[in-house]
Amino acid sequence: MKRRTFVKGMSFTAVAVSTTGFVRFNGQHFEGDCETTTDILGPFYRPDAPVRSDLINGSLMGDEVSLHGVIYHDDCKTPLENAKIELWHCDADEVYDNESDEYNYRGTVYASSDGLYKFRTQMPVPYDAGGGNYRPAHFHIMISAPGYQSLVTQLYFSGDPWLDKDPSSKDPNAKSRIFEISKNDNGVIEVPFNVIMQKEFPLESAVLERLAGKYKETERDRTHEFFVHENKLWLKNDLYGINLEYKGDNTFVPSGSSWGSTSIYFMSDDNGRSGLTYKSGDEERKAVKIS
Repeated sequence: MKRRTFVKGMSFTAVAVSTTGFVRFNGQHFEGDCETTTDILGPFYRPDAPVRSDLINGSLMGDEVSLHGVIYHDDCKTPLENAKIELWHCDADEVYDNESDEYNYRGTVYASSDGLYKFRTQMPVPYDAGGGNYRPAHFHIMISAPGYQSLVTQLYFSGDPWLDKDPSSKDPNAKSRIFEISKNDNGVIEVPFNVIMQKEFPLESAVLERLAGKYKETERDRTHEFFVHENKLWLKNDLYGINLEYKGDNTFVPSGSSWGSTSIYFMSDDNGRSGLTYKSGDEERKAVKIS
């Protein structure tokens, strides 16, 4: 299916990333500057992809790709064993496999004792995201490990005509995730991608702008407005607004402790409409984005 029908969560999360050459060996251990960026999750994450590193499908088109790297702890030098790495992408017909038992172009691997991981797959293509807006070709990756926020990113490729038009890929923070298409002696495209895990991350401006707007509660005539100020998400009030802190897992909480257990969870419904769930103690209210 080319249209987007598999929507289970709001299209954002945080990620720490590193590209080839980012982590260096100083003679004793690996080191890096721990650059951290973010990107959207997208609507096509499908849980429980099979554990496998080879995603090649001989019946489908696409150059072979070797995606590989090392997962590190947040000290930037210690390999992280047994981190869970999930990869998914569309095929040459712009299709994500959202339903079949084959889980085409979806797979899961676990990092070795040296933090190493590797996938063998095929190149995706740009696709129509609706309204004539095309997303550049990209891989989705999610990395999970105990003690760290689950991390998600997208990898792009230089020369794609849609890179400068897509809100995610044109963001300056995405530069470290745009790869040259370089083939080895066997004709395989090499994509070396290392990841530095972190315990919490700020969200970049492009993600926050997608959350900003007005949301109307579904069970009563009440509207809430969110806006971005100094790269933070705020909930508007009569005075100015309440600063919200990102806590991972699509969840924000008001800064400080005056609101107790209040949290705001953003998501999308099965029709792709953005919404949120407001929780405070035993109270739970839902709202849908209207502008």
